[in-house]
Amino acid sequence: MRPVYAVSGGVSKFAKARPDKNFQAIVKEAYDYAITDLGLDFPTFTQVVDGSVASYFSDHFTRQLMAGIMAQDYLGLVPKPGHRVEGGGATGGICFQEAWKSIASGHMDVCVAYGFETMSHVETWKGNEFIALASDVSFDYPVGGFYSGYYAMMVTRHMKEFGTTVEQLAAVSVKNHINAYHNPYAQKRNRYTIEDVRSAPMVAWPLTRLDICVMSDGAAVTILASEEGLRKLEAAGASIPRPLVQVTGIGRGTDAMRMADRPHLDYDFFMQNYATQGERDSDETRAYYKRLWERGTRYPGVHSFRAGRTAGNMAYKMAGLSDPLNDLDFIELHDAYTSSEIQTYEDMGLCRYGEGGPFAVSGKAFMPGIDYGLDLPEAPQCAVNPSGGLIACGHPVGATGLMQGVFAIWQLQGAIGKHFQDKTLQVSNARRGAIHSHAGTGTYVTISILERVD
Repeated sequence: MRPVYAVSGGVSKFAKARPDKNFQAIVKEAYDYAITDLGLDFPTFTQVVDGSVASYFSDHFTRQLMAGIMAQDYLGLVPKPGHRVEGGGATGGICFQEAWKSIASGHMDVCVAYGFETMSHVETWKGNEFIALASDVSFDYPVGGFYSGYYAMMVTRHMKEFGTTVEQLAAVSVKNHINAYHNPYAQKRNRYTIEDVRSAPMVAWPLTRLDICVMSDGAAVTILASEEGLRKLEAAGASIPRPLVQVTGIGRGTDAMRMADRPHLDYDFFMQNYATQGERDSDETRAYYKRLWERGTRYPGVHSFRAGRTAGNMAYKMAGLSDPLNDLDFIELHDAYTSSEIQTYEDMGLCRYGEGGPFAVSGKAFMPGIDYGLDLPEAPQCAVNPSGGLIACGHPVGATGLMQGVFAIWQLQGAIGKHFQDKTLQVSNARRGAIHSHAGTGTYVTISILERVD
């Protein structure tokens, strides 16, 4: 496989509604930004780019089948090759990885990954119904009906299993909203306290409105290239920032759609098939897990996302990582719910299973130099959702994973100040980051590792 570089990206403004533009024009807003940031004009880039991958979650929101080809045409990419991917909330992450495959395989030298969603075209209750169709409509849907109910069930199991508290959930919301205060692309730029989060209207206990992401209109674009693609772009006049950003690892995992079909595995099977290398190598951690299983814990049940653990293990192995908390400088993580961020801390190996709640209030996932109004006992170590995440930026589903990719590129280029007009969210000397995209109740998960190469 060939090395793959993420050279540029663009994000539209995420908003509750974008009545000023149709979906094609919102995509072009992000596309034009990515091209302009390379110092190229539209006709020149059109000559160099080889093809695309399109990402959008639902035909229902646009009430248009094959919307991807309409965006392809609007971007001037017809008749170049392109295809659309769909995988629930992970659609953008899958799109990013499919573009990576096009480059790594030698099929293309320059590939555009673009994603969008215009969710404002339907009422909120109808949008929630469309999203809930990404569950088993014969079994889960008639019982739960809406995703907030599914996630409430999962986190109450996590609380019972591991002692996670509502205050720990709220700390995630406080962190992500305050981060987004400095992000001009975010839909919600507000400062909240623990009390604000807990006193917000209850949606499905223990999740309040401020524990849950919002529906959005928006688009995002990333441009990936091979070494030959870099040469072609620069020969055409592109100014590609150095050091380069390379995609050094990708991973994916899946799980059964029906949560009732997910296994309850014993300790030995977990250690052999799901434990990280660091967990296997630690006598203390093996003993810790042994105690959990003796107490009745089984994996993954409905409290954990084994698709996330599978994706992480695969991506880390490919990128040569063994200690994600120390090897990664930041993570853009799919926090559709505060609870899923805490669960994903564990899945990605930032802490052990059962320790996500304490990790959330430890300070390790926070940005330095920002006043969160919280008593955080430890120093920041690996910033999680420095952009503000889905909870504050918004979640136009097909764009979300690519939004994460754009922000990761800018972090590793040291260009957050340039694009945000505010350096507050720039991770100091960022060398390696991860983007995490999550679908359904953990049915598809993608993790990609991006790294600065000097």
